[in-house]
Amino acid sequence: MRIVLSILFICCFIKGNAFQVEPALPILKDYDKVRDFTMNNNQTEAYVSAQSNLEEKSVILRISKENGVWSRVDIASFSGKYRDLEPFLTPDNLKLFFVSNRPLNQEGELKDVDIWYVERTSITSDWSEPKNIGAPVNTEADEFYPSIAKNGNLYFTSVGHNAMGEDDIFVSEYKNGTYTTPVALKGGVNTKSYEYNSFISPNEDYLIFGGYNRKDGLGSGDLYISFRNNDNTWTLAKNMGDKINSKYMDFCPFVTQSGEEMYFTSRRSNLESTKGVTSVKNLLEEFNSYENGFSRIYKTKFSLLEFKN
Repeated sequence: MRIVLSILFICCFIKGNAFQVEPALPILKDYDKVRDFTMNNNQTEAYVSAQSNLEEKSVILRISKENGVWSRVDIASFSGKYRDLEPFLTPDNLKLFFVSNRPLNQEGELKDVDIWYVERTSITSDWSEPKNIGAPVNTEADEFYPSIAKNGNLYFTSVGHNAMGEDDIFVSEYKNGTYTTPVALKGGVNTKSYEYNSFISPNEDYLIFGGYNRKDGLGSGDLYISFRNNDNTWTLAKNMGDKINSKYMDFCPFVTQSGEEMYFTSRRSNLESTKGVTSVKNLLEEFNSYENGFSRIYKTKFSLLEFKN
């Protein structure tokens, strides 16, 4: 009986403390818009997208730790000239995928949004020059938000490739060193509305993604989770709930290698229209607070057990 009670206590404790959303990168508080997040396995290097207010400018930033604290921010070696965003480190940390409107060659015209990647020989070596992933993944339409499984399979968002709705999530299998023709995920992920910004687990057993304009939505856009069935279809996506989602836009999920923590982007705000201010200093402090309605990176503890029931 004592063992049973202990187990029940532990389960209740985990359930009650699983999701406590908090700011993840205060070092980036002064940037107007920050979104997307990917991090290496030993959690010493991360990449995000930093954008201007109207998103004309979009640059990928590299953040690194010094003495265990996120303390250095640099423009990624391959970014800064074109509109780059949505970085994703592969599980081995030796490739980084992202999207860009850069031309196929330095003298060409700007393209639609394509998926690109850089690679390196070790986690301490420099990145290569960007390479376009090419057909059959990239098309004359836009491709967004690459996420790569351990076996190389590529999940991404597109309005092309025979999409069911506005934006759908597709997978292109990686076979014999090449990517196959993308297919839309079957089952309970895609709808006639918007599905986007997916994170695929390294073993492809679950997918977290952004969904907009769904009947069970809590806000502008919510995070959903779906599990892969044995026949490679996907379970009906479940809203991740109000412990994670807000009444604002929540998107761009990323789960750490341990599976115990999730990072995501949110436009949540704790500013109150009825709260008075007594000085310009206080006003600016409110406007420049972390939860001010701009895109910011947040984190929370994560447990798959919360969503499997």
